Amino acid sequence: MLRRVDLRGKSLTKDQYQRELPRATLDVAAAMIAIEPILQRVKNGTEADLIALGEQFDGVRPPSIRVPQAALDSALANLAPAIRTALEVSAERIRTVHSTQSREEKSVTVVDGGVVSEKWIPVDRVGLYVPGGRAVYPSSVLMNVIPAQIAQVPSIAVASPPQVDNAGLPHPTILAACALLGITEVYAIGGAQAVALFAYGMDGVAAKCDLVTGPGNIYVAAAKRALRGVIGIDSEAGPTEIAIVADATAIAADVASDLISQAEHDVIAAAILVTDSEQLINDVQIELEQRVAATRHSERIRTALTGIQSAAVLVDSIAQALDVVNAYAAEHLEIQTADARSDAAKIRNAGAVFIGRFSPVSLGDYSAGSNHVLPTGGCACHSSGLSVQSFLRGLHFIEYGKQAFTDIASTVITLANAEDLPAHGEAISARFESL
Repeated sequence: MLRRVDLRGKSLTKDQYQRELPRATLDVAAAMIAIEPILQRVKNGTEADLIALGEQFDGVRPPSIRVPQAALDSALANLAPAIRTALEVSAERIRTVHSTQSREEKSVTVVDGGVVSEKWIPVDRVGLYVPGGRAVYPSSVLMNVIPAQIAQVPSIAVASPPQVDNAGLPHPTILAACALLGITEVYAIGGAQAVALFAYGMDGVAAKCDLVTGPGNIYVAAAKRALRGVIGIDSEAGPTEIAIVADATAIAADVASDLISQAEHDVIAAAILVTDSEQLINDVQIELEQRVAATRHSERIRTALTGIQSAAVLVDSIAQALDVVNAYAAEHLEIQTADARSDAAKIRNAGAVFIGRFSPVSLGDYSAGSNHVLPTGGCACHSSGLSVQSFLRGLHFIEYGKQAFTDIASTVITLANAEDLPAHGEAISARFESL
């Protein structure tokens, strides 16, 4: 089922390994052209335009864009007890992990009388996007909201697409998760129009946000790219990815099940196995055939696993396997080897690393305590997953006294003149006129 890539006997550079493992084609630039009329319509429109966009793209007219508090309360009241308990357990673990990410104010005395302090201050208002397409993602409510709450963002809004089966409201489990976390500002809007609403705001509907976070489809990604600068973004989330480094000790059924779990998201999801065991590849292929046929979303999964973005990669050694996955920079990376912890310590590029047989990606998707909003498309080479720090800004506060200022004045003037910016230096020398 998985195409094979044989890298044995090859010592490639990072970019050469990347070319050997292509990702699914995702034409965000074309999507940006397609959504431009939507962005302008939201920027210059009214709630009636938002409702019409819901009918056009989601097949239903929301009764209002703002979800009434009564609907949130009802969703939580009617939530199945087992699901509520699962959400509460997961939320507690997410809080436990993310509560360690807050940053304290620090002050540095540069010289006597010269102090620079750094404070970490939350954004004033954030818009959190929760997708609602092929699946329902109350877990994404937890992953977005809890870090923002720990960062003490004073104003938090959530948007999720209206649902035909829920009378134009977002899915009831999404609403219940919001209510469980105390979120009262929820909007029945999806796609590029949701990002535009957060970016521009709309009189009588929603206030402008400073930052938007959360995964979505290609049109959400395109809107984030188009509106970056108007609003801050976390990332342009693309199709989900899993890479697994495994040796002969790995259990084929485990590996196959984990590849399937992420292929379940989308027909262009990527599933990569990198191993030095040809026997494991053969065994995993057999397991895939059996398990894909038996699972609910088999057609979607089979399409993803047989796509160019998925592969079984044969290498000479686990050392080479680690080079391959460090070049690939997967969103999710599993290490299933005899010395998984030691091998994991050599990983530099990944959204999140799952170590050993009992740490599958599905655990991180829900209840490990880690965040599942992670960089995709190789962006893990330079970007991190969503965290409390995503909602914080570091501000420097500079305070110099008279003597500290006097001592450094000539240095500043010299550098200002060297850059041909004499007025900068004059702003220093002017103070000596009235010392």
